[in-house]
Amino acid sequence: MQGRERARRASRALLFGLVPALACAIAPTCFQQRRVEAGREPCASYQALRAPFFGETHAHTTYSFDAVLLDTRTDPRDAYAFARGGPIGLPPYDALGQPTRTAQLERPLDFAIVTDHAEYFGERNICLDPSFAGYASTNCVRFRQAIGAAPGGGVPIGFQIFGLPLTTASPSRSPAVCGSGLVDCLAQSASVWAEIQAAAEEAYDRTSACAFTSFVGYEWTANTSFSNLHRNVVFRNEIVPEPISYFEATTPEALWSGLESACREGLPGCDVLAIPHNSNIGNGFMFDASAATPEYNATRAAMEPLVEIAQHKGDSECRTGVGNTDEDCSFEKLDWTSIFAGPPDPEQTFPPENFVRNALREGVLQESLTGANPFRFGFVGGTDTHRSTPGATDEFAYQGHLGFAESNPEFRLFYPMTVPAGNVNNPGALTVLWSEENSREGLWRAMRRREAYATSGTRPVVRFFGGYQVPSDICSAPNYARAGYAAGEPMGGVLPAFYPGLTAPPRFTVLALQDPGTAAHPGTPLQRIQIVKGWTDGQGGTQEQVFEVAGDPNNGASVDTQTCTPQGAGFASLCAVWEDPGFDPAQHAFYYARVFENPTCRWSAYECRDAGITCDGATPSQEGYEACCDPAIPNVIQERAWTSPIWFTPSGA
Repeated sequence: MQGRERARRASRALLFGLVPALACAIAPTCFQQRRVEAGREPCASYQALRAPFFGETHAHTTYSFDAVLLDTRTDPRDAYAFARGGPIGLPPYDALGQPTRTAQLERPLDFAIVTDHAEYFGERNICLDPSFAGYASTNCVRFRQAIGAAPGGGVPIGFQIFGLPLTTASPSRSPAVCGSGLVDCLAQSASVWAEIQAAAEEAYDRTSACAFTSFVGYEWTANTSFSNLHRNVVFRNEIVPEPISYFEATTPEALWSGLESACREGLPGCDVLAIPHNSNIGNGFMFDASAATPEYNATRAAMEPLVEIAQHKGDSECRTGVGNTDEDCSFEKLDWTSIFAGPPDPEQTFPPENFVRNALREGVLQESLTGANPFRFGFVGGTDTHRSTPGATDEFAYQGHLGFAESNPEFRLFYPMTVPAGNVNNPGALTVLWSEENSREGLWRAMRRREAYATSGTRPVVRFFGGYQVPSDICSAPNYARAGYAAGEPMGGVLPAFYPGLTAPPRFTVLALQDPGTAAHPGTPLQRIQIVKGWTDGQGGTQEQVFEVAGDPNNGASVDTQTCTPQGAGFASLCAVWEDPGFDPAQHAFYYARVFENPTCRWSAYECRDAGITCDGATPSQEGYEACCDPAIPNVIQERAWTSPIWFTPSGA
């Protein structure tokens, strides 16, 4: 045991660079000067070669109108306490208003961002407080009647009342709810926003321990023509303007302009970014570049350096057959193309613009045409929980993310007919940021430079570097991180142009460590690593290719779906150096790594196992568990991580 522990520590030191950090002396462009925020102590732990911080960029509480409908009663303070490792109560509630379920993370998060829907902050308060005249309005009465509705049927009436206006190009608030001049809604919206800011400030550890970081944020909830165009808006620090909702900005361009004016130009010290999510149900509009101009592309790139690649409503990386033949693009796929679309049509065509990899391809094409890449995205992940539980991504402990509507096994295994819910959903994803310290300033700069990766919920640690001087033996270097930064760019970076005198293409190196897990639930061994490349083909189009670079896709690992016991061997760590065999210095390109764990049970298989369900053909041994015997519902998944890409731009482009 002592030998294995020494080996584990040595491996982590190799990956994290936990040695005196001198890399800035040999790679001066890699690192920025340490900056201590005003109003806080310097972090006692500071790693110049950066460490991975695990967190959550997308979580909702009772301040979101749809979370209220799901009978979520916990607020941002509760959400941050949960993220730090505390217990939380979940619906349904008993006659005394006490929760009948609880949840708690086995491992706390390092950071979290509560992103409640900015639309209806005020209406939500008014509809729940009888002291307001609007409380008795028809909309508020129907809203309250819809709280805690069981899943099934069409779009719930509460979602229709407040959700449908967000699908129109010219949304308006209800004077019957908001009062004359909308004064009550505006005042209550400001009150909720103040509470959100206060909760984030209270949760932020400003001591030298730097144990937890929170950010102020919200969600902009555009569903124009039923197309999901949502963005999570995140602020650098506590200097923030009033939120800009879909009522004030009905297009992404209007949102960006409003944020630029209200934050960057309007408040000294304010900075902001927006994170698109769920392009998989965007009807092809999230990454539409049909009207792109150089100015549009540059503006979007500056405002949206990150994209949410996975969450509880599915994976948005890619879809098998939609611009690719990649069989690994079948992971956690929704059969919807847009939000509130009704029952999926098995014959429907999925827009290529619904998926991030296709957006990356369009981005390098746009750069070749206009000089600016609107889709130079780093990757993050979230849960999109609507029950105040950021980071609750364990398959074995999944209790749903939609409050009362997923509060028991039958509800969670229910097949939805209108909106993504029930058995088509999953526990969600996590974000990992490579930062010198766990502070707002450190994590913000990691987001801005895109030194981030997403996981499907587990916690492997992954490094990815690319450059022209990456040593072929870097995997055996005494300090992998130092060598990587010295030789090139980390994930999220852009390689310098291929200059005269270079005779070899760039090399890429990726190093991954298995998620250690916990004593109760050990992590799963790694299976393999891929590098995904996309490039312009010189004929007005783009291509892609997936390369196996480490591990073994045919290692024979499996899982017993009756007991969820893993079978077969894997790898505690994997490292590779890969040189692009088709590199062309005249082509724009991107590269990202994808790390796979061995197969494990999906959450639904755990649910069926725990209920003792057996199947006689398609008939389960207990009513309400039909999904357990449905071959269309996968029992097995492969958890994974996606690194942010590294881009190559030709000389003179």
